[in-house]
Amino acid sequence: MKNESGQSLFEIILALAITTLIIVALVALTATSIRNTTFSKNKTLASRYSQEATEWLRGERDADFSAFETRALTPLYCFPSLSWSAASIGACSSGQEIANTPFRREISFSSSLVNGKTLIQASVRVYWSDAQGLHEVRSVTNFSDWRQI
Repeated sequence: MKNESGQSLFEIILALAITTLIIVALVALTATSIRNTTFSKNKTLASRYSQEATEWLRGERDADFSAFETRALTPLYCFPSLSWSAASIGACSSGQEIANTPFRREISFSSSLVNGKTLIQASVRVYWSDAQGLHEVRSVTNFSDWRQI
């Protein structure tokens, strides 16, 4: 009997199967990593847009509290950009994203009287959709006329 060395067909198929499993696992890991990185980036940007709106509202309050208080009587605005003239009353709809982004920004107001002072609560909601569904970042801030004693 002759002693022949080499690979049998079974060994080759087994090696290909193991190599394929490793490659599929690496591709799946990479795809998950990219999806998580994109989500993290979008959440960070949404938080920044939310904070930006809160700071803008603070400036509007400081400029003229009575005008701010009057505008806060409307319960919900959509703010594609931070300007009262660009804002629309009600929830954001398609085409009202922040410029060059997938994000929409809504601000809802409620007011109450606390110890004789008007307290306006602003809830900023920045949200976006992707293949994983709808995501949002919220922040709530209370505003009052700090010059009032």
